[in-house]
Amino acid sequence: MKFLETYQNFYFVGIGGIGMSALARYFHASGKKVSGYDKTNTKLTQILMDEGIDIVFEDIIDEKVTSLQKENTLVIYTPAIKKLGLLDYFTENQFKVLKRAKVLGLITENTDCIAIAGTHGKTTTSTLVAHLCKEADLPFSCFLGGISENFKSNFLYNGAKYAVVEADEYDRSFLNLSPDWAVITSTDADHLDIYGDRNTIEEGFRQFAALVPDDQKLFVRKGIEIGRPHLTYAVNEKADYYSDHLRMENDHIYFDFHTPTETVPNFIWEIPGIHNVENATVALAILHRLGVDFEILKKAIASFKGIKRRYTKHSYKNGKIYIDDYAHHPTEINAVMSSIRTFYPEKKLLVIFQPHLFSRTKDFADGFAESLSQADELMLLDIYPARELQENYHGITSDWLSEKVTLDEKEVSSLQDAFGKIKEKEFDIILTIGAGNIDTLYDPICEWMNSL
Repeated sequence: MKFLETYQNFYFVGIGGIGMSALARYFHASGKKVSGYDKTNTKLTQILMDEGIDIVFEDIIDEKVTSLQKENTLVIYTPAIKKLGLLDYFTENQFKVLKRAKVLGLITENTDCIAIAGTHGKTTTSTLVAHLCKEADLPFSCFLGGISENFKSNFLYNGAKYAVVEADEYDRSFLNLSPDWAVITSTDADHLDIYGDRNTIEEGFRQFAALVPDDQKLFVRKGIEIGRPHLTYAVNEKADYYSDHLRMENDHIYFDFHTPTETVPNFIWEIPGIHNVENATVALAILHRLGVDFEILKKAIASFKGIKRRYTKHSYKNGKIYIDDYAHHPTEINAVMSSIRTFYPEKKLLVIFQPHLFSRTKDFADGFAESLSQADELMLLDIYPARELQENYHGITSDWLSEKVTLDEKEVSSLQDAFGKIKEKEFDIILTIGAGNIDTLYDPICEWMNSL
């Protein structure tokens, strides 16, 4: 941490990423001069600029860049950035250049780091742990992979004893952390462009688990083999910590929570899906082991509003519903679809999906087709490339994926044309899903639905 304090300027290459923006907010709040680059102006980059952070959207070496001095400037980049003139400039001029995960590790190394890992569920779980810490008034900071609906940010500082972080498996970034506490929610195959196959990604999670020094501070969803002693958690089956007796009343979920020594009945929360009760279970387990009273935890769970773009739901006077979710993997899409079908089995569901990455679309095409075929009608947007180039994935298109979907009512559309087409559709529920820039449809859809 003392190493970081020697720098006054922090330049972020890829500042618009959710993890990068949390670090940018941290240094900005610490009184440092923060600036950066991203290729796209989004809602998040606009918010950062409104907060006083200077951002450019062209890969150019301008006067603002050349005026930076290597002695007092740290350059932080995301591994999602592959080739960029800015990075070449900083490297060639001998600036200190570090990956985001390395910097996060340096920030948290002198805290009790609570690291939440998993191919699915880590954002909800880490945000909930942070919310519970805040409601219990623990001295903590958090660096999240989503925007909390409760404190409207992906970064919060309430002290330095604990640090709640989302441990990202992409590029093996989570191996840069020094977790004192850790959660592993899932180890499903993903990021095969990095890991190659399922066995390799599972080995990555085993390496992450090995970083936790205390067996009693490592929580793993029951059924995952992690190769070392740990505590288990589950829903509707016995584990070290588990929840059961789930029931729905007035759009709220009630459940009972079991520790190794006691049962605490009637927790209430409003985030749908059994998978989210699973996330709540491990968050409660951690706070229980931190010594927080169950009455505080009950109130805190009940007040949790979730994360932006994680089953964000709006109901309208005409009976129609709009749900927006970040789901970009077949397992995540299945979870969202399952929740919708459980609550609204008879309603016509229109799904708008933007695939994220050519590689992920190729690797999980059959899974995507199966999960998307649960819709009543599908609009498939063009693939969002992020860090990838189309020419490296010949033939991998949304038209190609659409052919695998077993629906009669389906079409492929550009993002630009999507909103106009949506307004011509008949539906009871509209669901937008994806991790790219599909979020630009959110405000127009909300405004239109409010006007109906």
